[in-house]
Order: sequence, then C-alpha cells, then structure tokens
Amino acid sequence: MNSLIPLIGMTLGQLQQVAAECGMPRFAAKQMCRWLYEKRATDISQMTDLSKPAREKLAKRYTIGLEAPLSQAVSTDGTIKYLFRGCGGRAVEAVYIPDGERATLCVSSQAGCRMGCTFCMTGRYGYQGDLTTHQIMNQVLAIPQSLSLTNIVFMGMGEPLDNLDAVMQAIEILTAPWGLAWSPKRITVSSIGKMPQLQTLLSQTKVHIAISLHSPLTSQRAEIMPVERAFPIKKVLETLRQYDFSHQRRLSVEYIMWKDVNDSPRFAQSLARLLDG
Repeated sequence: MNSLIPLIGMTLGQLQQVAAECGMPRFAAKQMCRWLYEKRATDISQMTDLSKPAREKLAKRYTIGLEAPLSQAVSTDGTIKYLFRGCGGRAVEAVYIPDGERATLCVSSQAGCRMGCTFCMTGRYGYQGDLTTHQIMNQVLAIPQSLSLTNIVFMGMGEPLDNLDAVMQAIEILTAPWGLAWSPKRITVSSIGKMPQLQTLLSQTKVHIAISLHSPLTSQRAEIMPVERAFPIKKVLETLRQYDFSHQRRLSVEYIMWKDVNDSPRFAQSLARLLDG
C-alpha cells in the first residue's frame, strides 16, 4: 500500500490538479488552501466545506501532512531549537528566535550541505539530500509558535539556492494571497552566492538577500569556502549591483570574524573596498 501524499507544501495549481483527480470543482483548490494555510487544519475531515464523498476520496490518497518535531531544546534566552525528520537518515533543525515584538524562525532547506565551507558543521556532515517543499513548510506550520511568527530566514541547514525549486515554492506559499499572504519583506534567504540560481531568486521574488562573505581576500575565501572558485564573490557582488534594493528590499552581508584570521584592519579595509565596488 502506498503512503499518503502530504497536502502541505502544495501550491494552488497543484491543489487544482488534486481537486480534478478527486472529481471536485476547480474552486475546491482554494478551499483546501484556506484549510491548509489559514485555518491550519490537521485532518482532511475538518475541511467541512468540501462534500463528505470528496473528503473521503481525498483521504484515500492524501493527508494534511503536519509532522510534529522529533524533539526540542530550549535556551535560557528563549531560543528554541526544533529537530525535524529530514532525509537520508539525517534530521534537520529549525530554530525559533524571540526578540521583543519579533519572532523569527530559521528554517533548513537541505539535510547536510555540499558547499564544503570549512567552518560550517552542517557541511562537515556531508550532503544527505534536498528537503521537499512539504518538509520546509512543515517547519513553519508544525511549531507551537507558528501563528505568532513575524519573520522567516532560510539560514538553517543547507544552501537554499542548491534546492531552489523547493525554496521558491515555499516562498510562493508564504507570500501568495491563497497561502500565508506574508509580505516578502518578512523573508530573508541566505546564500554563499550560487549562480545563476541567485539571479532567479532576485528576479522572481522580492525577498531580502543575505550573502555569506567571511573573507574579502580571494585566496583565503577559496580556502574556507570552495564555492569562491566557481562563483567568485566579486562577480556575485557585480551581479547584485544590477538589481534594485530600494523600496525596503534589503541586501546584507554575513561576515564571521575569527581571531587572527580575518579580523585585522587589513581585512576591514579590503572588505570596505570590495563592498564599495
């Protein structure tokens, strides 16, 4: 017997296909969207504006798909690390970060990572696989604080642009009027600068962008971030300058400082020159 297919993570277009398959009218897809992303149903039987025969037929092949965290760890500052089922035998983390009136969730997009950054624990695990849109959205919808979230950052396990299709679909669900209807300004995607996927993200969404830089020196960045050899940070920044970051869209740079590695005035001056263009 085949396992049930989760509905969470599906777009309006995909749910229209589900409706057609189950003999429901096309508008039933919007009704399912409302139950999944607005009313947060946990069982198909709760979708009471669908006919009972339609619900029964839907439940034979599909499920809502909410999966509770496997475990959680609470920090003294209120930060909560949730562990979710991943893929390839490896679990993934989502981190809830309260800060005054803000409540941010840091979500994962892959189990492990193949970018090979030497300072990153996720990279040391090796790449186990891409998360599905269902698994990404489940991190958002399955935590107790889901309804109070104000921001989402794709800065958890994995390189988001290495799993672009699933991340783009998650962004669509987060921002579409039939989905969570969030402003894209509530979402930030962090990347090492993987091209041309970065250009796709920039052109097709209005989310904030954060670029992991960590060293302004080509040789050193290539040592700690092998991606520098394929996508030099100078070329990445040249590309970013071609896009409009006015109208509240934000571009930020991530820079970890290590003592006696990249924290001297020389690095500060090189970083300033690099960012100034």
